[in-house]
Amino acid sequence: MPKVKAAIIGSGNIGTDLMIKIKRNSRLLEIVAMAGVDPESDGLQRAHKHGLGITHEGIEGLLRLPEFEGVKVVFDATSAGAHRHHDEVLKGKDIQLIDLTPAAVGPFVIPTVNMKENQDSYNLNMVTCGGQATIPIVAAVSDVAVVEYAEIIASIASKSAGPGTRANIDEFTETTTHAIESVGRAKRGKATIILNPAEPPLIMRDTVHCLCRSTNKEAIRESVERMVKEVQTFVPGYRLKQDVQFQEFTEESPLRLPAPQAPFVGLQVSVFLEVEGAAHYLPAYAGNLDIMTSAALKAAENIVAIRGWGGSND
Repeated sequence: MPKVKAAIIGSGNIGTDLMIKIKRNSRLLEIVAMAGVDPESDGLQRAHKHGLGITHEGIEGLLRLPEFEGVKVVFDATSAGAHRHHDEVLKGKDIQLIDLTPAAVGPFVIPTVNMKENQDSYNLNMVTCGGQATIPIVAAVSDVAVVEYAEIIASIASKSAGPGTRANIDEFTETTTHAIESVGRAKRGKATIILNPAEPPLIMRDTVHCLCRSTNKEAIRESVERMVKEVQTFVPGYRLKQDVQFQEFTEESPLRLPAPQAPFVGLQVSVFLEVEGAAHYLPAYAGNLDIMTSAALKAAENIVAIRGWGGSND
């Protein structure tokens, strides 16, 4: 059966990496068009070489492209502000919109956690790179324990953060924090992103700390390791840096929290991750881009399969 047609809005790092990933890896999607705003962007030039319909007139130009006819999936790799306009323009057009910005117009989606619950939504938000890397871990701990608090720190190479990422730092923090709570099911969450200027650039690294009401370390360890394997099915460079770490706090030796919070009794679970990119467009250290584009592609392919839109499974 023919593949389902897809288009990308945004010709920067994320949009370009996604285009290459779809062309190389997808058995269900065919990328046919790309829209940007800079006619000299590397993404548009590469798209043209690959035979895609291109425009530097944004979404309005995309809608005028003959290649856009029959498109069922549109990926938005622009900015949170621009996405809100794109959402309004595409609404009601029988198109699945996959949002790779922190706009959070549609529901948060982590493919290994809550894909089925959101399969009927027209607009799916892929949270953030830090969210895609860490929220599966928070959810894995939540599967076997009550998580009172979860904190994540995402460290990415400064060179892998393009203008879109830099313009959305505040949205990154807010969106990821909300998703830690709503998708990861932590009662409270906090997110921090670090742009690391080190040379040579360092691979994406993520730290997850959870305070949970449980003493079953083995159940937590098994749940985390199982989740890592699930994410690896579409992000091969996703891995634990070391074994899951535990620190136990008892009535006799509780964790002292800032007033007016009561002292915490339970487990602190610490998980240390790294994400190596597939180097389809940018170097392998840009795992933050790879996990976003890989998760977006996974979500789109799930939707195609669920809705029976066709595609080849050969």
